[in-house]
Parts: sequence; C-alpha cells; structure tokens
Amino acid sequence: MSSTDPKALFPEAVAARVSSLAIAKGRAIAIVDAAGLGAGEREALEADIREVLEKRGDVTEVRVAMTAERTARKLIAVGSGKGGVGKSTLTANLAIALARMGRKVGLVDADIYGPSQPMILGNQGQKPVAREEKLEPVPSKYGVPVLSMGHLVEPGRAIAWRGPMAGGALTQLVDAHWGDTELLLVDLPPGTGDVQLTMLQKFKPAGAVLVSTPQDLALIDAARAGQLFDQAGVPVIGLVENMAGYACPHCGEVSDPFGKGGVEEAAGRLELPFLGRIPLDLAIREGGDSGAPPAATDDPLAQPFHDIAAKLDAWIGAKS
Repeated sequence: MSSTDPKALFPEAVAARVSSLAIAKGRAIAIVDAAGLGAGEREALEADIREVLEKRGDVTEVRVAMTAERTARKLIAVGSGKGGVGKSTLTANLAIALARMGRKVGLVDADIYGPSQPMILGNQGQKPVAREEKLEPVPSKYGVPVLSMGHLVEPGRAIAWRGPMAGGALTQLVDAHWGDTELLLVDLPPGTGDVQLTMLQKFKPAGAVLVSTPQDLALIDAARAGQLFDQAGVPVIGLVENMAGYACPHCGEVSDPFGKGGVEEAAGRLELPFLGRIPLDLAIREGGDSGAPPAATDDPLAQPFHDIAAKLDAWIGAKS
C-alpha cells in the first residue's frame, strides 16, 4: 500500500487533519487527527474526506480512522444538604457564565428524581441519541450541552428507582460522548445519598461548590454535604448564599425573608471561601421557568453569577 500526500488531494484545512493517507488495490485508508473537534465537526470532516476519495477511479472502499487525545476533563459538583435552595438554577447560570468566559463546559443533571435542567436551559422535549452505546449530550442555545433524566423520560413522569438504578443512570450521564468539553458541572440531588456515593466512587470530582440559603436549618444540612466531600478527599471550592435579600418591586426596600449573611459566617467558621450571594428575585425564577437564565444576558441580575463563575474559573486555572 503506497502513501499519498493529503495536500495533493484535499483543501488545506482538511489536509492539515489527515495524519496519513494510503491507497492500494482499491482501498483508501485515512488516519485523521480529530483532537478538539465535537461530534458534528468530526462527522463533517469524515464526509469531506470520503467525498474526495470516493470520486477517484482507483478507489472502491474508503476507511477513515479518527484519532484524538482523550480530553482531560474536570468534574465540579454543585451540591446542597437540602432541596429548594436554588442549586439547579445556580448550576445552570454558572455553566452559562463559564461558557461566556470561553470555557468548554457541559452540564450533568444528576438529580435523577427531580430533573430540572431541560426546563432551565430551554431544551425540554429533546431526546439524546446513542452512539457506540453511549449518549450524545443535548445541545442548548447557550453553548452548554446537557444530559438529564428529564431528556430520557416523559415530562411529569415520576421516577421510582432504587439506589443502584439511580447510580447506573448517573454513570450513563457522566460517561457520555462529551467531545472536547473540558469541564462538567454536576447538578447533584440534595442530601448525601446513592447518587453522591456513586459519583465519588466512579467519577471523583476535582472540587465541589455548596449552595445554601441563609437560615440555620439549611446551613446544618449544607455542612453535612460538606463533610461527605471532605471524607472523600474532594476539596470544597466554596459556599454560595442563595435567596439573600429581596428588593420590593414597588418601593425598592430590601428585606431578608430568609436572613442574610449566615452562609458567609458559616464559611468563615469552617475556614472555607465564600464565593458570593444571589438575591431573591422574581426575574431569576421566571428566567428558569421560561428557559431564559439571567446569566445569558447583560442584565444586572447576571452579575452575581458571573462574579461567582470568575472565582470558580480562577480556582480551576490554579489547579490546572
């Protein structure tokens, strides 16, 4: 089998990706460097190569082998000790903010029993496809691909699974075709159950962000979640205080229905970084319900999310 110079056959951009090309006895074999390409880009590149080679009179069979270095992908867990503290909303907005900063970020909705990311990211009703027995993430209009049980079951359908099944579902969502995604944010269910244990055993995160509202009960539960990560050797990147401060839309007066500063005080007591606070604002809730998270806009409500994302980005950069 003789070697052929790819530059003699393909456009410059395609030829640069073809590591080697051999043609003999009607068979053409192209070895292609697909590093950094997403699934769609790989398919388009292969189609371009096949189109050129199949037009040749001396070629009856084309084989294209894609090679790429495995992406060094970091997992960041976003957890809370209890439900209803806005963890999913924070995760989605952080992912969008990081994507706007240039990070190649994906999102795993690991809240198996109460998935909400399809609604927040505006791709509810879309189904992931399987390739080579692994799922392809569902794209979103915000540049953040996502996988969720909400994409796999009918909306509104209850999921009644025992722990091992939930752990298996998490494995499918994380161990998917994430392409060149360099960072996965994992939106964990509340508490310290089977899903968290499966993640720690199979996909140990690089770090964790804990979310809590300011009141004491939520802080106690958040501390339990922090202890789980600490026992597993996963560093807690910092704490976020959610639903802190409500500005009356009529008079502008700011009140604190859930208190204020409790999470920051807890962070100081635990010697952990305090990443910031998110206000209690109707527009944040409406944005999540309508698939229009504020972090995707230049609205002032986006700023707290971008500030927290910048601290997270700096932490990741320092660990790289």
